[in-house]
Amino acid sequence: MMSKPVIAGTRITVELIIEKLAAGDTTEQILAAHPRLTPAAISAALGFAKDSLRAK
Repeated sequence: MMSKPVIAGTRITVELIIEKLAAGDTTEQILAAHPRLTPAAISAALGFAKDSLRAK
């Protein structure tokens, strides 16, 4: 996905998850819209974003 980090086994980017959460979507809404995701994948995306920001 153009060098963007994705959830393993999907083409869903960490960026997309963060954008949806920032727009006010709930975890349940994201999971309903993207059935291949799991709650753990959403948590992992948030952890990745946190670690990326901390590293800079």
